[in-house]
Amino acid sequence: MASLPLSAGSSSTRIALAVAGGAAVAATFVVFALVGNAVLAAGFFAAALVVTGVAIALRLLVPRPVAPVRSVDWDFTRAVAQASADAVAITDRAGRLVCANDAYEQLFAGFPTPPGLPLGDEGVARLGDAGRTAWREGQGETSGLRTDERQLVARVMRAGEDGDMLVWRFTVVKERDLAASAEQLIGGPTGDRLGGAGVMAALLGPDGRVRAANRVLALRALGEPGTLIGRDFGRLLITDSRGLVRFEREGLDGTPLRVLQIPFLDGQDAPVLVALLDDEDTAPAIGASASAHVRSLVSLMPFGMALVDREGRFLQMNDAFLRAAQVDPKAAPLYPGDLVVREDKAAVADAIRRFAGGATHSSDMAVRLKDHPEEPVALTIAGARGLGDAAVLLSLKDNSEESRLKREVAQATKMQAVGQLAGGVAHDFNNILTAIIGHCDLMMMRHSPGDSDYDDIQQIRTNSNRAASLTRQLLAFSRQQTLRPQVLQLPDVVAEVSNLLKRLMGEQIRLDVSHGRGLGAVRADPGQLEQVVVNLAVNARDAMLAANPRGGGTLTIQTKAVTAAEVRAMASDILPVADYTALVVSDTGTGISPDVLPKIFEPFFTTKEVGKGTGLGLSTVYGIVKQSGGWIFADSKPGQGATFSIYLPVHAAGTVARPQPPKPAAKPVEMWGTGTILLVEDEDMVRAVAERALTRQGYTVMTAENGEAALDLLDRNGRPDLLISDVVMPSMDGPTMVRHARDRYPDLPVIFMSGYAEEQLRKSIDIDAVAFLPKPFSVQQLAEAARDVLAAR
Repeated sequence: MASLPLSAGSSSTRIALAVAGGAAVAATFVVFALVGNAVLAAGFFAAALVVTGVAIALRLLVPRPVAPVRSVDWDFTRAVAQASADAVAITDRAGRLVCANDAYEQLFAGFPTPPGLPLGDEGVARLGDAGRTAWREGQGETSGLRTDERQLVARVMRAGEDGDMLVWRFTVVKERDLAASAEQLIGGPTGDRLGGAGVMAALLGPDGRVRAANRVLALRALGEPGTLIGRDFGRLLITDSRGLVRFEREGLDGTPLRVLQIPFLDGQDAPVLVALLDDEDTAPAIGASASAHVRSLVSLMPFGMALVDREGRFLQMNDAFLRAAQVDPKAAPLYPGDLVVREDKAAVADAIRRFAGGATHSSDMAVRLKDHPEEPVALTIAGARGLGDAAVLLSLKDNSEESRLKREVAQATKMQAVGQLAGGVAHDFNNILTAIIGHCDLMMMRHSPGDSDYDDIQQIRTNSNRAASLTRQLLAFSRQQTLRPQVLQLPDVVAEVSNLLKRLMGEQIRLDVSHGRGLGAVRADPGQLEQVVVNLAVNARDAMLAANPRGGGTLTIQTKAVTAAEVRAMASDILPVADYTALVVSDTGTGISPDVLPKIFEPFFTTKEVGKGTGLGLSTVYGIVKQSGGWIFADSKPGQGATFSIYLPVHAAGTVARPQPPKPAAKPVEMWGTGTILLVEDEDMVRAVAERALTRQGYTVMTAENGEAALDLLDRNGRPDLLISDVVMPSMDGPTMVRHARDRYPDLPVIFMSGYAEEQLRKSIDIDAVAFLPKPFSVQQLAEAARDVLAAR
């Protein structure tokens, strides 16, 4: 798998707080477009106005922060691309190849950049047209491309957060594979079964030579056991004056034959399937016995085939056709038009009438099945001659697996886009909440309990902390929260929350916990995994009580080991082959309907009544699991409950961290300090509250609005005792400024403060000996951070 991560620069402009209201409206429409829930979008807008109103009351400007450089989630991209049998490549706006899977390298013998592939001048031109169409309309497609002996279909889709990348997917047309399958079937036991039914079958190449034949045909044509492979099929037969066909070996006294050519592949060079039947009566139409032979042949075909009579009614559908059309054999349709949506009925009926009336060759149609109209399927229609009552031959390709993979990739792309939006919104609100909480703390220092204003200030601070909790859930979903991973055992995590779960479930819900043997250790944040278990359990409880308020139900929590061999047997396109420790949570509720199941991990999506859920429970679970390197799958059938399966990779080595008893609360420590602190923050409101908080603690504070201004202060005033800086700022960001400052003062203590996750920032900041303070923070947390760093020095 080849990949070259892309990066994009970012810029920011300071805006007036009045524009924030407009931004809230725009963000609300974006949330509504992605989530599709008007009530939740309205709630989101109301929350934004409340926060903006409080900020106005504080008379502070709210400039928009500069978003950090966001990189593509290449781990996920690699997993999906490698799971696909198709050749997949990704190019950027400049036309550079930035990612390709192994199948792409094998197909094109390296990593050439599309559209400049070894497809010939015409193929390159057509592929370039498809790429331009994708840039313009979002997707493009072209077929009939050829490389070596393989025929390709290329699909191009615009992707990326800013629509600045193209995903190129090349599918090898399965016709050659179908021919190989037919060759193996005819020359194997299936061919023997055909022979037992009186059908002599052969697969002929475009040159008329035999590629495969069943043994009964070889015996009749040669007079003894042998092989026909490579022989000219036409030389095995003769024709008399009446046009009757016989084996050349048997002469004119031999039994006449009915020769049937069955079209199942398109193209001039496509192989031909031929069946020969004894025609004792030499009738112009096939007899009942021969018709039975034909039906036996159709039933044995590995691809979807059906026979239709001259009146347009089904005569036969083989098992592969029933699967592809998703038809219940006990309630099979009478006409082909009954399979498709109303808009496609007339086109299908017209095509069948045309071919039943004598049209030659074959035709492909894209139709939509009545029971699954969202995914078009390919229906091939061909005229049939010499097949008795059958006048039309239908072939239907089973696209269910391909369609499922497309839906999973589209859903994953959507989740990633919503996650990036959620992370950006959470960062914006963290800055605003930092100012609100900080000013509340400062005001509470001037008021004592019992004061008329104290309760109001406390109420503002409490609700601000609730808002901060929501932003943490958004960061969890977008995989941008700060984790403290440890090597641990899942049964220990479940045991830690068992007592809490018993209280949450109440007396009506029975809790059943079981653990498998040979569980491998995993590396994750134990606190976050506990939240995963609790969120899934609470959702299951609500579902069971909604279904049966009096009887309750059973919540089952199970841990088990899943080996790489078991994963391989699952044949999942998403879950990579590896050893996992699985956590399975299931309930006996009403289940999740098929139309709701694809949406359950989306933020703000909920089926509960207004005011009874935020819609962030399962999205938080999804984010924690993905950020921990795991996978989560939901499975449910209406009326049979729901099952959530979490797969966490087994950690290769390390000491398992056992749960520790809670430490006693520390006694209050004096926050008063001395020394000079350089505070660098581009947000006016955050800089103001942090300066006041640190000044009240006894520090001398110098402030700067960006990195360049901070370096100027260092030039004029010399070395401070502590440097506190934001990470993302205009002109010069925090890490760049700190590197320049450390060049002058190598042992300068540094605290970074940011609304983004510490784990995410540490991956992009290669600076040693720095502390981290996540936003939003209180006055006390800021004072504690400054005291701890200065004390450590």
